[in-house]
Amino acid sequence: MRWRRSWRADPEARVIADRHYNRQSVGSPQFVPPGRCLVLLATTGTALWITSWPLAAYVRHAWGGAWVCSAFRNEGAGLSSELIVEAVAATRATFGDPPDLGMITFVAADKVRHKRDPGRCYLRAGFVAAGRTAGGLVALRLLPAAMPAACAPLPAVGPLFARRIA
Repeated sequence: MRWRRSWRADPEARVIADRHYNRQSVGSPQFVPPGRCLVLLATTGTALWITSWPLAAYVRHAWGGAWVCSAFRNEGAGLSSELIVEAVAATRATFGDPPDLGMITFVAADKVRHKRDPGRCYLRAGFVAAGRTAGGLVALRLLPAAMPAACAPLPAVGPLFARRIA
């Protein structure tokens, strides 16, 4: 496992989030959408993954209720498709059984390096094309049957998470 738990306002993870193309408020201390989330930072400090699990009633896309990869940025932590598989395994270990709709991610083809298939690393990790959003984003989905087994991420580190022994 190359991922360790982080949190929605981790200053180290925020630096990577600030370089992701979907970042709306660069420099803001919090970089995760509202609601349930899992924030993972690679043990090398060079990759970030965010799984959001919004309530279906508050979702404006066709996959309400699915887990959402709201951000993934790899700046040298290893092969992206392998990191994605491990992040999905960590998500299962954290949230339990996946929702029937599985996990969805959205790719802005015009904001990533040009490739034959936008989101190629997700496709190599087992995601399949699921259509487009009303805004034109490419939707890629991983169904529960194609997900890896659960594997817990490494624990969070830092003074916020240190255990006090009394």
